[in-house]
Amino acid sequence: MKHLIPIILILAILFTACEQNKEKEMTDNILLAEWNTPFGVPPFEQIKNSDYLPAYKEAIKIHNQEIEEIVNSDEAPDFENTIATLDASGELLVRINNVFENVNEAHTNPELQQIAKDVAPLLSAHEDDIWLNEQLFERVKSINDQKEILGLSTEQKMLLKKTFDSFVRGGANLPADQKDAFRDINSRLSLLSIQFGENLLAETNNFKLVIEDENDLSGLPASVIMAAAETAKSEGMDGKWVFTLHKPSLIPFITYADNRANREYLFKGYIERGNNGNEYDNKAIVNEMVNLRLKRANMLGFETHADYVLDNNMAKTPDKVYELIGSLMDAGLPVAKIEAAELQALIDQDGGNFKLEPWDWWYYAEKLKKEKYAFDDGALRPYFVLDNVKHGMFTVAEKLYGLQFVERTDLPVYHPEVVTYEVQEADGTTVGILYMDFFPRESKRGGAWMTSFRKQYVRNGENVIPVIQMVCNFTKPTADEPSMLSIDEVSTMFHEFGHSLHGLLSDCNYVSISGTSVPRDFVELPSQIMENWATHPDVMKMYATHYETGEIIPDELVQKMDNANKFNQGFITVEFMSAALLDMDWHTITEEKQYDVMAFENASLENMQMIPEIV
Repeated sequence: MKHLIPIILILAILFTACEQNKEKEMTDNILLAEWNTPFGVPPFEQIKNSDYLPAYKEAIKIHNQEIEEIVNSDEAPDFENTIATLDASGELLVRINNVFENVNEAHTNPELQQIAKDVAPLLSAHEDDIWLNEQLFERVKSINDQKEILGLSTEQKMLLKKTFDSFVRGGANLPADQKDAFRDINSRLSLLSIQFGENLLAETNNFKLVIEDENDLSGLPASVIMAAAETAKSEGMDGKWVFTLHKPSLIPFITYADNRANREYLFKGYIERGNNGNEYDNKAIVNEMVNLRLKRANMLGFETHADYVLDNNMAKTPDKVYELIGSLMDAGLPVAKIEAAELQALIDQDGGNFKLEPWDWWYYAEKLKKEKYAFDDGALRPYFVLDNVKHGMFTVAEKLYGLQFVERTDLPVYHPEVVTYEVQEADGTTVGILYMDFFPRESKRGGAWMTSFRKQYVRNGENVIPVIQMVCNFTKPTADEPSMLSIDEVSTMFHEFGHSLHGLLSDCNYVSISGTSVPRDFVELPSQIMENWATHPDVMKMYATHYETGEIIPDELVQKMDNANKFNQGFITVEFMSAALLDMDWHTITEEKQYDVMAFENASLENMQMIPEIV
């Protein structure tokens, strides 16, 4: 007994010390602190990777407490104490998640990827805890049941509908004996989605075409060769040329390189990502995901996953989607066949003793365009300097919406290449903050997208301004030349800027329905509107000046571009629509089973009568 008291004291001291250390860790965690940065933007330089997981756990705990306060309220449920309060809850968790997910997408590393896997099941379980909370759903349902007599505004009606639908789609009406299985599906899908993306990024980064013989560069523009030399140098291969699967490297190569074998090698490297039978192979993941998605949809009363997704969008049913895509394929496929025959004729004319293949299409289409229209996409690049295009884009926004874009060099960024702007009204009132991240790197996923570090909303009568991010993968500048864009990259830039304006110009009270939180098949409208300004002749005069001479793009070149505008549209339409049809076919399966992924996709392509020259 004599020795027991000292042992108890020691344990008490150790416990107290552990608790104090834990409290200190939380106090020192910048993700949980108030951000004393301009406009409250994320303090990237202060965030440590080790901050994320503890911050997530603490924020989930706080959010749970907020939910409990709603559930245990003595007040009868009404819009303000339930729907609006639920919308405002979880603010800290959303803030942390926005930072982590956006940085992980744009500048990842193995440590962040592991954190994503650790966090995914936590977030999935937390979301399920909300949507499957019976007491909380009862409060929401009671308000929804009397929505017609509550005198709600249009915005409030929309928030109520979205909230109620989220509960129903989140499994609130499921029988009790199915809810655990539902949770398991959501958790597993969250991890599979992360692994799929990581595999795709790894395959993209691991594949390289290294050229040692200068003759193999024949046909490539000087700027493309220079960029490949700089890539090689950065990887310790000075004197060689490295081409990658990132679009600014891939597309020019398959468009201009005379070496057919190398075009095939690079093209196949791109289309076979995730299908190489290695540790990054995605076929098993695809199989498991489509089956789990089907199972979840069936549990919720939908015949297919497509039915489940589309029920919450404007299209509503798979039949409507198939009808639209089918009409476009019916129009595009005959044109694509004519185009393929023209390209084959050009191959034969050049003495090529081979059949047109997918890795030939871009190359011979560019040759045919020159022949038909005396026009070369490469002739446009010197007029499409990224900074000039950006200035023209800002000018359009100024003329349309009265906005000003003031560059800020004092805001924290997650990567040195990121630039930031304060977006203002004409009178200098701040509208929001815009982050722009333009160039590819191994830590960034492919594609182009807009997202937010903070959405716009009103809290306690004060407008909270949005912090928007626009991410692209454009042609990088070299030591001798600025970043010069292709016409497709210019269109993409305007497109993503349209999404960014959608987020920046949001004027909503509730965060759940602000900005781009709209149906997926509507969200593309503002981006398409902005994209259509990119090649308007008057707009091009604002930004298209030659990077060496300052000459405004000649009317003759603009006219040639316009003349060639409908060239290759069969290919463009069919390539895009076939991918959409394949996606629909995967998500309209009605039977859970192990699918041969490649056999399924080949059958889908055969069913849509896809020509083999396009993949």
